[in-house]
Amino acid sequence: MTFGFPAIEPYDNGMLDVGDGHRVYWECCGNPDGKPAIYLHGGPGSGCTPAARRFFDPETFRVVLFDQRGSGRSRPLASEPGIDLSTNTTAHLIADIEQLRRRHGIGKWTVLGISWGTTLGLAYAQTHPQHVTALVLAAVGTDSRREIDWITRDVGRIFPQEWDRFSAAVPDRLRQLALADAYAILLFDPDPAVREHAAREWCRWEDAHVSLAPDHVPGMRYEDPGFRLQFARLVTHYWRNASFLSDGQLLRNAAVLNGIPGRLIHGRYDVSSPLETAWRLSQNWSTSQLQVIRDEGHGGSNFTVAITDALTQLAAT
Repeated sequence: MTFGFPAIEPYDNGMLDVGDGHRVYWECCGNPDGKPAIYLHGGPGSGCTPAARRFFDPETFRVVLFDQRGSGRSRPLASEPGIDLSTNTTAHLIADIEQLRRRHGIGKWTVLGISWGTTLGLAYAQTHPQHVTALVLAAVGTDSRREIDWITRDVGRIFPQEWDRFSAAVPDRLRQLALADAYAILLFDPDPAVREHAAREWCRWEDAHVSLAPDHVPGMRYEDPGFRLQFARLVTHYWRNASFLSDGQLLRNAAVLNGIPGRLIHGRYDVSSPLETAWRLSQNWSTSQLQVIRDEGHGGSNFTVAITDALTQLAAT
């Protein structure tokens, strides 16, 4: 089951007007009478892919997938001219998830989040624990200031050549700012050449630190200029604002989730999001279990096996 369950197509899809001028794309897959679940993609800004449907047993689950504000098939995209990101925050995304839940007549559901999706999943579950059956979180992060400083600065000790290029792309006039802040400004510069250069360098850095594996191949998604700008704008927007959470909030409030089954899946070689965060979360959340995948970084084929196994086990309880 290296690649999860067989590929499937949605049995329903649409656009949901969530307010603030945003329309969110959603789709439903699997068994219409199955156990409800929702998938939260990474990024922020990655959008959903058909591969995400394959984490769920289509005979068991009724899965809702959606593209978060500004990404994928939702509109407007964060790459559009004149886009205003002020109504794209964690609180807005949590409200969107609730609108989707009510739209589909779901009382409680299992939440699967990967990478940034784990931050959003934790924030959602801590806000609405009464609507969460279980959580499966892979490549865990909480977007604390310490984690953001690590991924934009301190991990440069492991990738010094790549970090020098990443930081050198910031002009002298912005050198006093944190890198996420500086890039966020550059990504909205009036000069399209400045925006394009900033998006390319940001995404190049994203690809640099995601894996220590010698056979790592950079993602093809960054070859698309529109995706680069959309993705970089959303990531920097969230990171410069610590994902609109108080520092340490998700770890500090983890006990709210006690009683909700949780599966935390993390790679031992994950240098983008070191194992410490997943470990601390597991210690603060009494009904969670941490699975450390010893030969993986920030994702990989063994994650797929672990996620599908965790979802299958939780569905059987």
